[in-house]
Formats: sequence, structure tokens, C-alpha cells
Amino acid sequence: MTSDPTPSSVSRTEVIAPEPVESLAAMLDITVPFQPGDSVPPMWHWMYLLERRPESELGPDGHPSSGIPAPPGPGRRRMFAGGRVTTLQPLLIGQPATKVTSIANTVEKEGRSGPLTFVTVLHEITQGGELVIREEQDIVYRVPGTGALPAPPQPPAPPAGPTLSLAVDERMMFRFSALTYNAHRIHYDLGWVAREGYEGLVVHGPLQALMMAEHLRREGITVVGQTYAYRLVSPMVGPQTFTVVPGPEGLERGAEARSAAGAACATSTVTGPLP
Repeated sequence: MTSDPTPSSVSRTEVIAPEPVESLAAMLDITVPFQPGDSVPPMWHWMYLLERRPESELGPDGHPSSGIPAPPGPGRRRMFAGGRVTTLQPLLIGQPATKVTSIANTVEKEGRSGPLTFVTVLHEITQGGELVIREEQDIVYRVPGTGALPAPPQPPAPPAGPTLSLAVDERMMFRFSALTYNAHRIHYDLGWVAREGYEGLVVHGPLQALMMAEHLRREGITVVGQTYAYRLVSPMVGPQTFTVVPGPEGLERGAEARSAAGAACATSTVTGPLP
């Protein structure tokens, strides 16, 4: 990995090993192929090409205090708001790949609770000399404090169609944090969560986004050649069993992750195919 005190980009290259796919499949209690030459399932690329920062470079909340992205000020609370993933080709196990990360955009806004900084992070993954995944992630930095987020509105009933449920407990949140090298304390530290305005451990937004993509995959709907966009609407506080349901236009065009109480905590859409 290459970096400097104020890098414009960060690059990492590694062989796409089978063990992360095997590990995530075990966490989800399913079986998927993970031999050399097999494809990494959609959104499972989050197990790879991870930035592994030294402990000394982490802030009190567990996130890196510098680099890409970095908090715009001390004590700012970080939220993962959503993103867009365009899968041009499947990521293949057993071959090296490179991810280049950079800042695509930064916008300052004024929210009801104070200033907000919106940062869009661009990840481009190449394999065999070709771009295979282009991803934008939206990060929001809120002011310090313990102010709780507003409760989500109750959505209408989802359209008819298949559903997929996942029982998330403390063990699963710990394992997913480990698999994604995510040290954000809201996911595993009950003594910390109140400092960021939550009533309990927060179910990872990426886990919800991954499970919405999983529902598509398990129902035979591909996102290769398309853009999978997801938005984290409201925090999901666990442990709990959440359910993925078809989106308003049907499962072929997206899905929603709904809490045990029926709130839509994450939504996704599929657009394409690419021209």
C-alpha cells in the first residue's frame, strides 16, 4: 500500500484469496463456491483489498483519524450513508487485483443539528488489467454529541414477492466487523454507542446492503453489467432479525431492508444494463 501525509489516492494490490468468501459464507450459514477461478458474489468484494491501518492511527471511535477519508474536525461522528457499485465483470478468486481509492467530492451543508460534511469516496478495482468494479461510497460527518437521529417513518407494505431474513446477534456483528476490518465501536461496544446517539449496537449498513444484493443473487437476478445503488435510510439497532423485501418496482429493480418493527432502514435500486 502506498500513501503520504496528504495522499490524493491510496492503492492496494493483493491476490483475491478464497478464505474471505469461505468466511462470509460461514457467517451467513450458506454454501457458495470459493475455489480459484470462481467469482466473488456481488458486494462480497468488501472483504478484500482492505486498508489495514496501525492501531495508533485510529480515533476514539475506531475510525482512522487521517487518510481517505478523514474526519473534517475533532469529534465529528461518522455515518455511512450509501453508495453505488457498478460491476463490469465478476471479481475472480485466485488472481491478483488492485484497488485505487480517492476522494471524488466533498460538500459542506448545514443540517438541523449543525454542520454536515458529505464526502464521496471513489474505489476502482482492476483485475487482469481491466476495470471490474467501480464504486462510490457516501460518508457523512455530523457534529460531536449524543443527539439521537429521528425515528424513520413507517413505509407502505412492500409489493408481493420473495423475502429473505437474517437473524443478527452480537456474534454476527463482531464477525462482520472483523471480516471487513471495521473498528467502528458502534457495532460491538455497548459502552460507546450512547456517545453517538444510539440506544444499542448498530447493525452494519454494509451488511444490510450486502443482504439486499444477496436476495437478488439468490433469486437469480444479476447485477453484473448494472449499477447497484443503496441508501441507508435510518439506523437499525440490534440484535434483531431483519427482512429483505422487494422494492416498490419489484425485486428485479431493487429491495429494502426492513427492521423487525417494519421500518425501512436501507433501500436499493438496480439500474442498467450498461450501454
